[in-house]
Amino acid sequence: MLRIDCPFCGTRDHSEFSYGGDGSVTYPALDAPMQDWHDAVFLRENICGRQVETWHHVHGCRMWLMVERDTMTHEIFSTRPAHPGLASALEAAE
Repeated sequence: MLRIDCPFCGTRDHSEFSYGGDGSVTYPALDAPMQDWHDAVFLRENICGRQVETWHHVHGCRMWLMVERDTMTHEIFSTRPAHPGLASALEAAE
């Protein structure tokens, strides 16, 4: 079982969250060629080890989080708000 430390709600069971996908993907501009969009959406690495993922706290604060997790051991190394402005606000409040 995964336990995810939500910066807003505290540590919660993974069943409160919905997996959003690879958090390292950079999407092309809206007017980019179709091939660029195809590659960004469908061509992904299947990382064995640490990766950054997006998770949505559906049954909690409803915030999107960036979670750094090991895909082999499921160990979670860090969590932060996906929106940089919220991350900065939390850091300033500490």
